Order: sequence, then C-alpha cells, then structure tokens
Amino acid sequence: MIIAIANAVDLIFRAYTILIFARVIFSWIRVDPYHPFWGPILRFVFQATEPLIQPIRRLLPSMGGLDFTPLILLIGLDLIRGLVVSLIVSLA
Repeated sequence: MIIAIANAVDLIFRAYTILIFARVIFSWIRVDPYHPFWGPILRFVFQATEPLIQPIRRLLPSMGGLDFTPLILLIGLDLIRGLVVSLIVSLA
C-alpha cells in the first residue's frame, strides 16, 4: 500500500515536470493562444505551472532575456520528489 502511494506521488511529480517542459517548448515555438486545438492546451499548461514559476521569477534577477526559472523549478521539484518518495518508502 505504501509503495503504491509512493508511486502515485512520483507519478504526480513527473507529470508536473512534463508540464514544465511543455511550457518551455510552447515559449520557444510561440503557439497562438486562440488556436482551436493548441490554445486550450497552452492555457492549461500555463495556468498549471504559473503558481510555482511566478514566485521563483520574482526572486531571480533579470538575466538579459534568458529565463532560468523553469530549470530552477525542475531541480527543486526533483529534489522534493526524491525526499518525499524516500520518506514515504521509509514508512513501509
């Protein structure tokens, strides 16, 4: 049971990681937010990732057009995922 919970938590963190990668890719290819197919996907990705990206972006200084916020968030999420999953597994 505990292992199933650890796997579910790991899956949630990995799904959020995929959303962050999608956000980065969308920022590179400049998808039209009003496109009938891509628009809703784009809006969902941005709305899902913005709550964690915005506080980090406020803390970082401007890097001359480069945005390292997703990279910092990915590193932080991976560290937190590892800690949480190992904590859950240690409870077993």
